[in-house]
Amino acid sequence: MRSATIAVFPGDGIGPEVTAEAVAVLEIVTPRHDVRLAFSSGTIGGGAIDTVGVPLPDVELERARTSDAVLLGAVGGPKWDDPAAKVRPEQALLGLRQGLGVYANVRPVWTVPELIPASPLRREVLEGVDLVVVRELTGGIYFAKPSERRETRAGREAVDTLFYTEHEIERLLHAAFVLARYRRRKLTLVDKANILASSRLWREIAREVAPEYPDVAMDVVLVDAMAMHLIRRPRDFDVIATENLFGDILTDEASMLAGSMGMLPSASLAGVPEPGRRCTGLYEPIHGSAPDIAGQDKANPLAAILSGAMLCRYSLALPDAAAEIERAVAAVVAAGARTADIAAPGERVIGCREMGRLVRERLGAG
Repeated sequence: MRSATIAVFPGDGIGPEVTAEAVAVLEIVTPRHDVRLAFSSGTIGGGAIDTVGVPLPDVELERARTSDAVLLGAVGGPKWDDPAAKVRPEQALLGLRQGLGVYANVRPVWTVPELIPASPLRREVLEGVDLVVVRELTGGIYFAKPSERRETRAGREAVDTLFYTEHEIERLLHAAFVLARYRRRKLTLVDKANILASSRLWREIAREVAPEYPDVAMDVVLVDAMAMHLIRRPRDFDVIATENLFGDILTDEASMLAGSMGMLPSASLAGVPEPGRRCTGLYEPIHGSAPDIAGQDKANPLAAILSGAMLCRYSLALPDAAAEIERAVAAVVAAGARTADIAAPGERVIGCREMGRLVRERLGAG
């Protein structure tokens, strides 16, 4: 039996509640596939600011770097929600992404038939949706310099810089093309090439990379058009590749296709998502810290549990373990288990711990 180390950062708000359920599921499943996991826990985000004054202490970044994978809950909350503050919880995420070199964020979006009533969109729009957004994660406007506010004689001004290199674009596109090759073999590049020079470079490089994947069909869509297409015809898309800012916005929009952010996991990878290949990854649900329900056992742990499934698939090279977790989650939802975020009016609502217990029971453990 081989071993692997997992750094767990429960974070703020509901993070500790949902990561606890994800860890419990991983502890059940992975030994069946001859892998023993060693978990270590650390503090980042708002909790770290309160205790040591920085969102990502050096010791925690080193914990992440020396682990096979990282499982994260959520960071942030109104306590630290001051845009003028020099230290903010979200800086921990940016620091982890850069420190781990996880440049490809993979966010699957699919519709669960039983949860279609939880979405504001019509059933005929939602049925059969199964797409993945591959977002560049360590470049673009979130990282480039200068990024600052200035005081001038004419008044206040601010500048952010959108910058990409050929290497950053190319490696993200390879990750997206490889993923498309193992799905429905269709890739859509999302850009703003009619306005932005950076987008024109993305499109140029995509057309250079595409011939290396003759089995994958590629098209391009402007980001404003994609915002409409995700609501009008989401079934038409398979793998969507895009830059950091566009991906951030589009994936939150796409979460409504699943009925709730509480259902959707994510993987941030330092390599190509190819079957059988292990790569460093940061795994987290796409929802936030939800401080309004923290500590009340109301959170939906399924996105965190499904993030654990992605951890199995990409960092442990255990696709069967990942599929086992995904089947258990699907079965629990199909059987009618509902946390508040996915419950229709009149349906019985259960808590975070009970939802986690039901998934473990489906996996054969109480």
